[in-house]
Amino acid sequence: MRTNRQGIVVWFQHMKNIKQLKRYGNLIFASKRLKYAVIYVNQDELEKVEAKILKHSFVSKLERSYKPFVRTDYENAKPDKAKQYDYKMGI
Repeated sequence: MRTNRQGIVVWFQHMKNIKQLKRYGNLIFASKRLKYAVIYVNQDELEKVEAKILKHSFVSKLERSYKPFVRTDYENAKPDKAKQYDYKMGI
């Protein structure tokens, strides 16, 4: 059974608070320079986790990732004939 997950981008003030964010989900990436982290959370727990994270004083802003809702099946996608020929040649 597959669990639906969604990313949360958390903007914070200090890197030392990363350890506290790890307990809310899977920490995927943290940027030292831009001071943000990407955390993946189950979609059914998303509202609760967002509320808990926003209670911390070091959190500046919180954004949801909309990747699960973006369509990835394309209609009328015709491959380019020149590109297909290049792929067959091994270029």
